[in-house]
Amino acid sequence: MSRRRGIMSEQFKMELAKDLGIYDTVQKEGWGGITTRDAGNLVKRAIQIAEQTLANQTQK
Repeated sequence: MSRRRGIMSEQFKMELAKDLGIYDTVQKEGWGGITTRDAGNLVKRAIQIAEQTLANQTQK
């Protein structure tokens, strides 16, 4: 089974983790240490940022 290549950069994921308050867990245990809910919140926040960025670009 092949491993999927991530779309988000590691730096962006770390920034989101800091915003969501899960950075310490990621630092101590890696990404496998966060809860499913936290992972979902991270993805949801990334989507919100992408949508906002796209909306700002189309308004210009």
